[in-house]
Amino acid sequence: MMDPVDRAELALSLGEIDPDTPSPARIYDFWLGGSNNFAADREVGRRSAEAMPQLPIAARANRAFLGRVVHHLVADLGVDQLLDLGSGVPTAGNVHEVARAANPEARVVYVDIDPVAIAHARALLADVDGCEAILADLRNPAAVLDHPLLRSTIDLARPVAVMMFAVLHFIPDDASPELIVRDFMEAVPDGSYLAISHGTPDRHDPGAQQDAARSYAARVATPFIARTPEEVAALLGPLKPLPPGLVPIDEWMPDPPADPKRSQPAYGGIARKI
Repeated sequence: MMDPVDRAELALSLGEIDPDTPSPARIYDFWLGGSNNFAADREVGRRSAEAMPQLPIAARANRAFLGRVVHHLVADLGVDQLLDLGSGVPTAGNVHEVARAANPEARVVYVDIDPVAIAHARALLADVDGCEAILADLRNPAAVLDHPLLRSTIDLARPVAVMMFAVLHFIPDDASPELIVRDFMEAVPDGSYLAISHGTPDRHDPGAQQDAARSYAARVATPFIARTPEEVAALLGPLKPLPPGLVPIDEWMPDPPADPKRSQPAYGGIARKI
């Protein structure tokens, strides 16, 4: 009989890994200075950054934001279960490392559709109990939530921090990102949280952002949609944003204080299910 994990993941019907096909997860890894990427990823990353030099800076700002959010969720809000959707390639300051620095018993499940990202995550977690990485498509919440590794790691009857960092801007409006958020949050109990970051229009240099988006779209099948802060807020539905609200990511509980004149073209925050 087929292993239940294999059965869940083979249902995705993914093709062979093609190093000539760029991946958002691996391009992001390149911008962060990682090494788990291919030449095609680096080419797209370089060309997009030539059009918008702020992109690698924004990627690092998003990673720093993730670290602050995870620490706040675990250390201050008492969350001990985290579901990282669209987790990408492991890099410095992984969610389980930040979470377990605050609570050694924290449990984490990483989810990504990129087989390379999940292979590296599983290698990293091989000797880490209570943390798993699963190959799944977050656009199908039911399949993610029914995955046997998620079910054996996270108790969905207890509060969960559902995390969607820099991933919803790859889901077009016709794929109903608001319904994806709704389905995940309906599966977790009151007292759970949604943590989010999302690309927004660059008010400092909109032309450069448009050039970078065109360069990106020319090679990557996955679209990038910069939504306004109001559109990002609408994705939260009935969830209640926590202070300081949905704000530029480098202005969210920064240490040291951020310069609002140089804020990144991305908004983020935490909302609570009540």
